[in-house]
Amino acid sequence: MTRSQTLLLLTAFSLVLSGCKTVGNAFEEKKNIGPCPAALVLWDAARKVEFNGPEKYENVGFTGEMLGARSFCKYYDERPISADLKVDMAFGRGPAAVGDTREYRYFISIVRKDLAVIDKQVFSTTVKFKPGEQIIHRTEKFGKIIIPRAKSNTSGTNFEIIVGFELTPEELAFARSGKRFRLD
Repeated sequence: MTRSQTLLLLTAFSLVLSGCKTVGNAFEEKKNIGPCPAALVLWDAARKVEFNGPEKYENVGFTGEMLGARSFCKYYDERPISADLKVDMAFGRGPAAVGDTREYRYFISIVRKDLAVIDKQVFSTTVKFKPGEQIIHRTEKFGKIIIPRAKSNTSGTNFEIIVGFELTPEELAFARSGKRFRLD
């Protein structure tokens, strides 16, 4: 194709697009009436450390850490909040880990900010470590989390999306103690 043919084709294409501007505006998406719900990692459930014996580094089996969560949402008029969620996690294989595969269970809760849990669901992900691999990073993606709103002017700031690991009582006590075992 010659340069003049390319220029002619681009000009024709831009004319077609410019004719569609009024049609495009008719289908333009409305803006949210407010911010999205905050996506947070629950501090008490952000880390999972399994021990095979007393709480010493040599006895650390599999570990998990919630690195962060973020939501992207859409809501306007009378519609509920429709949120997509991404959760960043890291999984570790300590010196006392047995095997190369581990299933991790975690939750996503929708809460009315500072009031009550609206919904909680538990999920699992299976991680397989390759020989010599100690840490795996993963981003889990969730689409279409629906959060009902009482009124059309109810903002997403009234809600929170909270994530964390499902922990045993011993794992929860360790997490709350502030002790840390991190592999570099």
